[in-house]
Amino acid sequence: MTHLPYILASYGLALGVALVLSIGAALRLRRDRARLAALEATRGGTPRRGHAGGLA
Repeated sequence: MTHLPYILASYGLALGVALVLSIGAALRLRRDRARLAALEATRGGTPRRGHAGGLA
């Protein structure tokens, strides 16, 4: 009996979990950037670019 099916299943599961987590993080980042832009627009601030305080 070979262990290949179990090895492939574990790699597939690890890749699937990584994919789900990364897509979720990307969606949260997009949502939070939009919320930050809306918050800054209502307060009259300038949108930030990068971490240099709007200089980047």
